[in-house]
Amino acid sequence: MTELELIIDLHKNSDRQGPGSENDTLKALGFLNLPTDQSLKVADIGCGSGGQTITLAKNLNAQITAVDLFPAFLNELNEKSQQLGLRDKIVTLEKSMDDLPFIKGEFDLIWSEGAIYNMGFENGLKKWKDFLKVGGYLAVSEITWITPSRPKEIEAFWKAAYPEVDTASSKINQLENNGYTLVGYFYLSQDSWIETYYKPMQARFEHFLKRNNNSVLARKVVEDHQAEIDLYLKFKNYYSYGFYLARKNE
Repeated sequence: MTELELIIDLHKNSDRQGPGSENDTLKALGFLNLPTDQSLKVADIGCGSGGQTITLAKNLNAQITAVDLFPAFLNELNEKSQQLGLRDKIVTLEKSMDDLPFIKGEFDLIWSEGAIYNMGFENGLKKWKDFLKVGGYLAVSEITWITPSRPKEIEAFWKAAYPEVDTASSKINQLENNGYTLVGYFYLSQDSWIETYYKPMQARFEHFLKRNNNSVLARKVVEDHQAEIDLYLKFKNYYSYGFYLARKNE
């Protein structure tokens, strides 16, 4: 397997492929004044195996299009939604988030947890806006500095890994400059990184290595992910995912 295939294999059979929790998804939903007298159209972009998709389906009167590039994750979501009796509310779409087949004004809500960085925060704001109805909502989580200054080591790491990393005030300015009005913001707690993402991942390392014959490349994948965990534990007071909730202006 290639390194990408091994990374997908590591993250299979997990509730989430990034920091977050059911409580975070519900908290974000609480900021939105969504219509209750009609079925909503929702897109969950970069859904992974759909932990948040399931939460949305359980808590909204909605038809949800769950989009991801990797069929392994979409297959898991289809199985989960079937088991939970939610198949009539969720349809999956294997597609790149920067090449979506949606029409103008199609959705009441666009959701994306920990995924918009793949195309860049501001680029995503601009491209996805066309798919929202006027007055529709955008809900995205994005890597964000949570202090005004931070050690050079972590600043250099994130600037190299994702040059768009910035403070919440800068992200909010980008939203406002691109035709959105902020309706809510919070950043994820450390538990949303450690308890619901990193610890479950670490618990999969041993079986992942056995499944892949303890290959050099499989060991590298584990080492890289452990290095990411170590970095977070060292600098967890300086960054998190910020959850941004915004309404498309008229």
